[in-house]
Amino acid sequence: MMQTIIVAARDRARLAEIFRIATRFGLGMLLARLGLQNGSGEDGAPDELPRRVRMAIEALGPTFVKLGQILATRSDLLSPEWIAELEQLHAQAPTLEFGQLREAVEAALGEPPETAFAQFDPAPLAAASMAQVHRATLHDGRAVVLKIRRPGIRPRVEADLRLIAHLAAVVERSSAEARRFQPAALVRQLAEAISAELDFTAEGNNADRMRADFARDPRVIVPEIHWAWTSETLLVMDHVEGIVPREAATLRAAGIDPEAIADLGADIVLDMVLINGRFHADPHPGNLLCLPGNRLALLDMGMIGHVSPRRRGEFIDFVQALGAGDAAQLADVLALWAQGSDVPRAHVERAAERLIERHSGGRFVLSAMVADFMALMRTERMTMPPDLLLVFKALVTLDGVLLAIAPDFDLAMSMKRASMRLLQRRLDPDHWLPLLGAIGRELARLGDDAPRLIRAATRRLEAEAAPVPARQATPASAPWIVAAAILIGAGLVSAAIILS
Repeated sequence: MMQTIIVAARDRARLAEIFRIATRFGLGMLLARLGLQNGSGEDGAPDELPRRVRMAIEALGPTFVKLGQILATRSDLLSPEWIAELEQLHAQAPTLEFGQLREAVEAALGEPPETAFAQFDPAPLAAASMAQVHRATLHDGRAVVLKIRRPGIRPRVEADLRLIAHLAAVVERSSAEARRFQPAALVRQLAEAISAELDFTAEGNNADRMRADFARDPRVIVPEIHWAWTSETLLVMDHVEGIVPREAATLRAAGIDPEAIADLGADIVLDMVLINGRFHADPHPGNLLCLPGNRLALLDMGMIGHVSPRRRGEFIDFVQALGAGDAAQLADVLALWAQGSDVPRAHVERAAERLIERHSGGRFVLSAMVADFMALMRTERMTMPPDLLLVFKALVTLDGVLLAIAPDFDLAMSMKRASMRLLQRRLDPDHWLPLLGAIGRELARLGDDAPRLIRAATRRLEAEAAPVPARQATPASAPWIVAAAILIGAGLVSAAIILS
């Protein structure tokens, strides 16, 4: 109940606003079910509930929009009608007159934009709830864009995060239905995501890392960040002119091959996930631009996902098991992913068998497979790790984009190519030389301990050589232990010398 929520006095006005908006969109019964208020207000027709929740989220502003976007990745928990509504969430906002931004921009630049740049356009190019974008030209003639954080946005977001954390704690205590969503974990994920988006230096660093990941491939363009003018509240980067990948005819008219773009887009994302371990988590058409020469530019690095080496291996095992029709291997992977869900092994095996039956062999349609996969997860009440859900979400989003411009595109072929690149990567000296270096450093460290080990072995040898009582027998293995210790010590010393 509301009296159990401990809220700082400074956030009470915002809390009241949240409940007013929820009530305005007829969500009283939903709040009551979650234990957030008394009574049972009418929520209207059940099939309208996802739409009204989405509209309420949009009215609540950027923090709640970001929470809704995170929930849109949880197709293991939410049914398709909820996912379809939440996927429509965009952080749109009316544009601001530049006069309202000028003070913040001049503080970030240390001078007026009209003097910092050869040209500056005060008319906004685009606007969202957290930032507004303007065009400019550097004194060397390069076209750039300025992404400007909206004034006063951070205090409001921080207040929202505090309130959402309070509400999540109440929900987790009072609603068994909601506990399956792991509200506290969702709030942590939200806080990390929104903190990264508020600090534009984080987005700049993401862009630099992504550019370095694809430095060897001239077909991949990541706009350069101009750090001399970039700060927490202002991001300055190259402006890229290109075509949004929505229609094949538009690309062909510009001399761009849609099939080549589809292959390149799939290769890029699979390399991000399987080889680089970091990926663009939102590759929708607005964040991709097609350029002449069948090149692809990646925009908006505010939302980046990370995949650990262990997760990469599990994802490869998942794809291989599905392709080979190996239900046992697939069940092993699903069991790893369902850890902590308290799901019986028999349910995991049943889900694996159904997935193999429906999608093994023939053409691999990723969107259909993932939809089926997530439906099975919901049926068996298995909860997926959030990092893997973000991978699946990114792949499905990209698959939809690429199929729109190349209907015959087959992601299975791209996955096979990615597997070969992964094998080549593991044979590349740039990959294994650092590993050898780490082993060498460890041997060198052990080499520093070699004198101590040799002294210990010598003392053991002397002890074994000393006279013993008649009744006490010398262990037959002792000479071998001593010899082995001496050899190991000598080997460590030699290794240390060689590495030096």
